[in-house]
Amino acid sequence: MKTSLKILAALLVSHLSYGQDISKKIDSIINTNYQNNPDVSISVGFVSNNKAYFTAYGNLSKDSQTKVDKNTLFEIASITKILTSNLIAQAAIENKIKLEDYIDNYLPKAYILNKNLKNKIKISDLASHQSGLPDIDFGKLIAINPQQPLNNVTEETLNKIINNCTGLDDYGKYRYSTIGYTLLGQILEKVYGKSYDEIIKSKIINPLKMTNTFTKDFDVKNKVVGYNPDGGAQEFFNWNVTAPAGLIKSNVFDMVKYLKAVLNNESAIGKAAIVTEKIFYKDEKRELGLGTNIMTDEKNTLYQKSGDSMGQSSIICYDRAKNWGIIILINQRNSKIRNTLLDEIYNSVLK
Repeated sequence: MKTSLKILAALLVSHLSYGQDISKKIDSIINTNYQNNPDVSISVGFVSNNKAYFTAYGNLSKDSQTKVDKNTLFEIASITKILTSNLIAQAAIENKIKLEDYIDNYLPKAYILNKNLKNKIKISDLASHQSGLPDIDFGKLIAINPQQPLNNVTEETLNKIINNCTGLDDYGKYRYSTIGYTLLGQILEKVYGKSYDEIIKSKIINPLKMTNTFTKDFDVKNKVVGYNPDGGAQEFFNWNVTAPAGLIKSNVFDMVKYLKAVLNNESAIGKAAIVTEKIFYKDEKRELGLGTNIMTDEKNTLYQKSGDSMGQSSIICYDRAKNWGIIILINQRNSKIRNTLLDEIYNSVLK
């Protein structure tokens, strides 16, 4: 018995040392990046075998001396889509919907589908960006209001886009879609009889005690200022009808809680995540699940989702087989820094 306990203790010490070694390597990569980009603040959370590690560099803004930490609030932007797709998968597991159901009977009454669209678009098509529906014109919206472009998107806006659509020329082909995830949010509202805000709180935020993850109200002190690629300050996006596509605000501490739940095959969120990891779309360039990009190499399968607001960039990635996950948040719209960080961490530490 004593021998068994000694072996167990040795294994635990070895496992702890392994995790700490990885976290030091990740910290070194983040530190080097920060030294090269001192105006860009970074917060990173990493989980391996249910053990969490955090690192952060930079200040809340260019004018602040307050350091960013694991509790600092960022926009997670389109990482919100991976939360929405998890809710859709939970609804499917609860038999509220079927992923292969057509969307026709799940939409608000204000939508009147053209005959060419009826019994054509499946719920899974929306979640894997292959519905063929026209999307919101962000270029025009940014020209109108560069700080809050989504302020001009209303339910009436969406009704016009959908009701004026007479055909799906690229149905079944990948085309990234904000409106698709907005519709998924409305489908969730229909089947649960609650607002998207209430649903995500009741099924993800509150159960996981993600106390620093916000929807409508995000007026907190420990919050970064975001910056566009030219260095200009950018406001956090206000909450509106497009929320299911990208308007959740969070921090790495809370997002690691989410990653832990995703990697737990027995949790409701973990079971739903496994559903989202099924391949729903594939071409020569990509494989997609529901809201997640599926990346494979000779040894590993990664599930990944990035996000960009007007002034921030983010990425989440996990390996279910190896039981690790990582979340990277930066306070500038800079996909190059974000992608380079993940690539270096993966290739030099996690692969």
